[in-house]
Amino acid sequence: MTASSISAIGRPMQIAFVPDDFDAALAHWTQSMGVGPFFVMQNIVLENGRFMGAPSDCKFTIALAQWGDVQIELIRQDNNAPSIYRGDYRPADGAMHHVCLLTDDIAGARAAVEAGGGLVLVEGKVGADGAVIYADCGPAETRPNAGAIVEVLQPASGSEGFFAMIADAAKGWDGSEPVRVVG
Repeated sequence: MTASSISAIGRPMQIAFVPDDFDAALAHWTQSMGVGPFFVMQNIVLENGRFMGAPSDCKFTIALAQWGDVQIELIRQDNNAPSIYRGDYRPADGAMHHVCLLTDDIAGARAAVEAGGGLVLVEGKVGADGAVIYADCGPAETRPNAGAIVEVLQPASGSEGFFAMIADAAKGWDGSEPVRVVG
């Protein structure tokens, strides 16, 4: 996969981590790094979710916060389903798991990933009209490439407003209510 084919898909907007201790990671980001507040969404299951081509019922929790121009995502898997959040696709010690690119053409993004030799690991529907894929974009001969995963998100209607609310909450955040559960 060439750098230009990935960068042509869409703008990067997020860095994601799958920490060993979700609560400790929230405390680190909010207290040590001064990033927040984090908005937590629980019990997420991708509609029509697939992992490595097979149906998947992976259930997970995410926490999102804005850090300047970049969104930070922390992820905790809540069941034992096979996924990119466990095993070979989970970097050791909570290192970066993936970056997220936004697109308005998920089919075109998937075609670009596959044309460049990337392997689609996860796919699913997001909301009423959004979609997501996660792809291993590292060299095929070194797969699995934990940390070389690219999420490509075609946001569902209304996501821009949700992402803007997260970014607005971070502006001038005074440290109060560092973790806020939504939905």
